[in-house]
Amino acid sequence: MGFALSDLHLSSTAFNQSCSIPTKHTGEGEDVSPNFSWSNGPENTQAYAVICHDPDAPLITTKGNYGFVHWVYYNIPATINTLKEGCTEYTNGMTDFGKQIYGGPMPPNGHGQHHYYFWILALDKNVVVEPGLTMYELLAQVEPNVIGMNRLIGHYQRD
Repeated sequence: MGFALSDLHLSSTAFNQSCSIPTKHTGEGEDVSPNFSWSNGPENTQAYAVICHDPDAPLITTKGNYGFVHWVYYNIPATINTLKEGCTEYTNGMTDFGKQIYGGPMPPNGHGQHHYYFWILALDKNVVVEPGLTMYELLAQVEPNVIGMNRLIGHYQRD
């Protein structure tokens, strides 16, 4: 399938599509991951992964990657369709904070509103990968197995 939106639907009771992410889920608050649930996973799904990426962040790496990665979370079994707030049951990858844990939105002061893309990926193979992968390393490993994906976009702004 490659990277194209599908009928997979991602939602959270913490915030709605294109709405503000509550301070609780940011670096200015408790910095705890929001809860999520998803539906309409493809029939042959064997595992899921979740990523949070801020494409508005003024960061371009030497490899040409852009934005800031706030969460890389994977090895989620196909039998799961919800993540509770602050979940830690599955595998954390490396964020651009240099940590293997959720790091909430916290754009630079006065930088304006940033958009945070929470991606859900459905995989047709239980691709068990080691902890600590960056978003780009994870995507390189799972891309051939992505059979569905979608996103929930929230925004946050510091004054």
